[in-house]
Amino acid sequence: MRWYTALPAAALASGAAVTAYASLYERNRWTLRRFDVPVLAPGSSPLTVLQISDLHMTANQRSKQEWVAGLAALEPDLVINTGDNLAGFDAVPGTLKAMEPLLDLPGAFVLASNDYYAPRPKNPLKYFMKNHKRVHGNPLPWRDLRDGMRERGWLDLTNAAGDLTVDGRRIVFAGVDDPHLKLDRYDDVAGPADPSADLRLGLVHSPEPRVLDRFAGDGYDLLLCGHTHGGQLRVPFYGALVTNCGIDRERVRWLHRWTEPSAGHPAGTWLHISAGLGTSPYAPVRFACPPEATLLTLTARPAAGARERER
Repeated sequence: MRWYTALPAAALASGAAVTAYASLYERNRWTLRRFDVPVLAPGSSPLTVLQISDLHMTANQRSKQEWVAGLAALEPDLVINTGDNLAGFDAVPGTLKAMEPLLDLPGAFVLASNDYYAPRPKNPLKYFMKNHKRVHGNPLPWRDLRDGMRERGWLDLTNAAGDLTVDGRRIVFAGVDDPHLKLDRYDDVAGPADPSADLRLGLVHSPEPRVLDRFAGDGYDLLLCGHTHGGQLRVPFYGALVTNCGIDRERVRWLHRWTEPSAGHPAGTWLHISAGLGTSPYAPVRFACPPEATLLTLTARPAAGARERER
């Protein structure tokens, strides 16, 4: 075989191998990430927060359902769900079954586009167009999902605020509906976060900077988001090709500072974006970005004097 015919054949074989890996193995390689976040008052004992996001569940995804249910063995102090749970009309029972052991724990959630509307086939190149037209799928039974979480005592933070006492600490929350659909109504929750609370958490599915800036301006310590799938397809040594929102590629997943500490807000604002646990049924691949949940250990921030010495 001549070199000029061997090269295309090798390229095709490599492409087929990558596609098989991304679709048959990596998208089912359930992964737990762990990060420490120094947001609590100096001297505080740690608090653990489990974040799950972007399940995109279908009824027959038994492996995912069992893995998510098994996360209860981590015994987190708090569970946060940042939306996009459904990928089919019959997915609510399986989703609630997966979360059943977690619903016994204190929790809070926001909903998102793939809770409201079913996925549909689309040209993946549209993700590279900033203002492409969004066409919704058929409505999903999102109210059944919402009610299933509400009935177990979880806070619905969809354009709403609330508070919980967790491990003896008072946590205040605010959340907005999905900015990706322009359903966010931050004015409904706007105002300074209670400075007397032990922790201030903001929830939003899509990490749009215009929303994150408002949370930070109101003094929230930690913002929890999903939506990006971490890029879903990542190029080694380059990273995500696209974020599907206004966040920059460098912060498309995991833990980052959003604002630095200040005199009025000694913790500053941290941002965690979950790479999520699912894919659209019409794009069932992940590459260099396995499906994941995250256990965040919230720790005490350094005292003001210690920060000065570190500088």
